[in-house]
Amino acid sequence: MKNSTPKLLAALATMAVMGPPAQAETGKLLLTGGVSSITGTAGGGITPWAVIGSNATEGEWGASAFTTRAATHDYVLTSYGAALAWNERVELSVARQDFDASAAVALNGIAPFGVQPGQHIRMDILGAKVRVAGDAILDADTWMPQMSIGLEHKRVHPGSLQSVFDFLGASEQSTDFYVSATKLVLDKGLLLNATLRSTRANQNGLLGFGAAAPGRGGRSLQPEFSVAWLLRHDLAVGAEWRFKPDNLQATGRAAGLGAALREDAWKDLFVAWAPSKHLSLTLAWADLGRIVPGITGDRRQRGAYLSAQVAF
Repeated sequence: MKNSTPKLLAALATMAVMGPPAQAETGKLLLTGGVSSITGTAGGGITPWAVIGSNATEGEWGASAFTTRAATHDYVLTSYGAALAWNERVELSVARQDFDASAAVALNGIAPFGVQPGQHIRMDILGAKVRVAGDAILDADTWMPQMSIGLEHKRVHPGSLQSVFDFLGASEQSTDFYVSATKLVLDKGLLLNATLRSTRANQNGLLGFGAAAPGRGGRSLQPEFSVAWLLRHDLAVGAEWRFKPDNLQATGRAAGLGAALREDAWKDLFVAWAPSKHLSLTLAWADLGRIVPGITGDRRQRGAYLSAQVAF
């Protein structure tokens, strides 16, 4: 995957710019297809929705490309990628995340890990999503939500943090599986989403998967929730809440580090604007909780999140 992911990104991004074959001029209502999440799949900024991304509807191909940057007190995350959609049924996505983990050099004060100054962690993500029931628009006046199942295969490249991963017993790759239900109440301009994820990921995978502590190497089910309110056809505000496993804290306690490796839920408040049917911009205030609080003075990682997406 190390060599293939940039090629996949380039191919899908080219399709997003040029426009996929047999794509009609109609498309979806603005913002009802979500935006690109940090893992590349359509949804909110930090959690997938059941919707299929791009502007394509049934019988059409669609494509999208995105870039995102989130900056907190101690860390910066840059993400970019692209997705391909078919027949309002299937979505394939690819993304790369670059996490500025410069603060991790402080781990050398705990043990001789050999973490290099200015270290970045990079992660490649391949995603697939299939709509299995419902239609967010056609079923807007019934109780039936749109439902999709999906997966995200992640491979992280820790660089000089490899020794830290080995100490924690965290592996470099794993696959998340999820089911999402999205309900659009069109006459009220309200969108509700719930996702249940089976995962081993630490900090979304940026700190590996699983841990050496007993009972922390396997999967757990984590819920994720989103709500969005369409203020007008091209403007939405909303909030997200994503629960995550706390695999590493038990390992840290066993090593005498207390809560130094604690992991918290992620949440955000966002505003999304679509100045045209091909462009959307998302601005959010994100609270990513504590990320390795032992080296960041127990600070909560809060900051701005900005994302841009083009879709056809």
